[in-house]
Amino acid sequence: MNPLNSIQGTLIAGVVLAVAIGLLTFGISLNEISLIVWLHVVSGIVWIGMLYYFNFVQAPALAAAAKDQGGPGGAGISKYVAPRALLWFRWGAVATWVTGAAILARTNLFVDAFTLGMRENAAGNALLIGVGAWLGTIMLINVWGIIWPNQKKVLGLVEATAEQIAKARRVAFLTSRVNTVLSIPMLMSMVGYGHGAFFV
Repeated sequence: MNPLNSIQGTLIAGVVLAVAIGLLTFGISLNEISLIVWLHVVSGIVWIGMLYYFNFVQAPALAAAAKDQGGPGGAGISKYVAPRALLWFRWGAVATWVTGAAILARTNLFVDAFTLGMRENAAGNALLIGVGAWLGTIMLINVWGIIWPNQKKVLGLVEATAEQIAKARRVAFLTSRVNTVLSIPMLMSMVGYGHGAFFV
């Protein structure tokens, strides 16, 4: 059986290959914190990748499809692509936040990060990682509290009038754009923390 025939097989093959490369090149054994960081990065790629897909690909494509008088329209995307992409998007957000919180807890940075380093004897880079943690938290709340409830109306998963659908589409769109804006400094904070600083 070819593992590339299914997404599950593809993911498992990727994990097995990554572990093999790690063991062969570095001779390391995967410890708990390394595993959590790895899962955090992978889930973050899924979440932010879906966010960027929605903003850079799907939204412009649906706008173009709506303007194309003789074209096929966006029904296929709305019916088949968007629900699946939103599933990966919202659960990627949860997995990213939970693994990020686990890293902070495991490294005794959770309180320092979420108090933005204002506690006495806080870790040196707590402000930087805290900004990233807070931005990620706001983005997670936006996904589950604003984007997803409105997208359910847009996709017809909950009953709504045409006026409610139009409003939901606009609210979900703008909130997704807010998350795109927030993702840029959030990623800067995460990378900066991991490398000791961002701007030198």
